Amino acid sequence: MFLKVRKEEVIDGLLKAANIIPSKTGAAYLRTVWLKAEGDTISILATDSSIEFVGVYPAVISDGGLVGVQGKKFCELMRRLPPGEITLKLDPSAKHLHIEQGRRKYKLPANESSWFQDFNPFPAENAVLWSGDLFKEIIDRIAFCIADDEDLTSMNCIKFAPVENDDVEICGLNGHQFGLLRFSNPDIRAVLGQDGFLVSKKYLLEIRKWLTNDEIEISLSDKRLFLRTENRKESFSLPLKAYVFADYRNFINQYKDRFASNLVVDRHELTDALDRIFVFNTEANKATFFDFGPEELSLYCQGQDIGEGTELISCQYQGELSKIALPTKVILEILGHFVSDSLTFSFVGPSEPCRITGKDDPNYMIITMPVEITEDTYYSKEEI
Repeated sequence: MFLKVRKEEVIDGLLKAANIIPSKTGAAYLRTVWLKAEGDTISILATDSSIEFVGVYPAVISDGGLVGVQGKKFCELMRRLPPGEITLKLDPSAKHLHIEQGRRKYKLPANESSWFQDFNPFPAENAVLWSGDLFKEIIDRIAFCIADDEDLTSMNCIKFAPVENDDVEICGLNGHQFGLLRFSNPDIRAVLGQDGFLVSKKYLLEIRKWLTNDEIEISLSDKRLFLRTENRKESFSLPLKAYVFADYRNFINQYKDRFASNLVVDRHELTDALDRIFVFNTEANKATFFDFGPEELSLYCQGQDIGEGTELISCQYQGELSKIALPTKVILEILGHFVSDSLTFSFVGPSEPCRITGKDDPNYMIITMPVEITEDTYYSKEEI
C-alpha cells in the first residue's frame, strides 16, 4: 500500500471511527481502524462488533491494499498533524505502516489483513432520503423518556412504528414516563414495513453524534438499521432489537377520554418558578405540589430541615382536581423539550397519568406519573 491523502479530507472520518472503537477492552480487531485503498479513494472502517462505520474519502493511490492499525493511536496522531498532504506507506513485510508529512516520520505496527471481516453492505435498493436535522430532533425529544438500563429490554429502546395513512410514530418509555412524536412521511412509512423497528438507547446516542443537519439515506435489513450521507461518503449501521414493545396504543386509548382536568400555563413562567422551587427538594421529597385555582396556580415545596418555597403564577384551569404532586426535576426536563410558549397539562386523577402537550408542538406529547400525596406529611415518594 502506498498513497497520499490530505489531512483535512479524512480527519472527520477518522475521529468518528475513533469514537466507535473501544479504547482498551475487547479483541485487538475491535481496537483497529482499517484503511482500504483502491481506485482514487481511501476507505476508513471501524466497528465495536455492533456499530459499523465506513467513510470513503479522496486519495492519490499509487499502490492499493488493506491494512489495520491501532485505531486510537493512529487517529490521535493524525489529529495532531497540521493540515496538508500526508503519505501512508505499508512496508514490504506488512508489519508497519509508515506515516510521513514533510520532515515528520512515524511508524505504527500493522495488523494482518487476514483479520479483517467484511462489513454489512448498505442495502441501497430500499433506501430513502430523510432529513438529518429531523432525526436529531426526534432523538432529542424522545431519548430522555427511554430507560438507561439495558436489562429493561424494550424500555431501553426507541420504537419506530408505522401507523395509519402515511404516518409514523416514534416513542419511548421507561416505566413512569412516555414520549410520543408523530409525523407524516410516506417514504419512511414504507421503509418501516409492517412492524417498524427498535433501536437501543446506547446506539441512538451514537447516531446523534454522527448526524448533521444535511439529508441522509436510511435503509433497513432484517437485523440492521443503515444510515448514509446523501453524497454516500459515510455510512453508519447498527443492530436492531427484537424485543416486543409495549402496546402503547392501547394505553393511550384507555386514557384519552379520561383527562377531565386541564391546566394551561406559560412554559417560561412555570420553568422559572420550578427552577427556584427545586432548591427545596430533597432526596426524601423530590416533588412540587400544584394547587389549582381557576386563574392562579400555587407551586409549593417543603424540604425537611432546609425550609420551604411557594410561588404563584397565572394560569387557566378547568377541572375537579384540586391538587397534585409532580416530580420537580422530571417536569423541568420535560419542559425543556417543548418549544411552545403555552403548555397544557391534562390530568385524570392524583395518582394517574398526566399528559403534557404544547400549542406549537404538533403531534408531540409526554405522559408522566404524579407522585403519591400522603395525608400527614408534605413529602412523598415517587412511584416506581
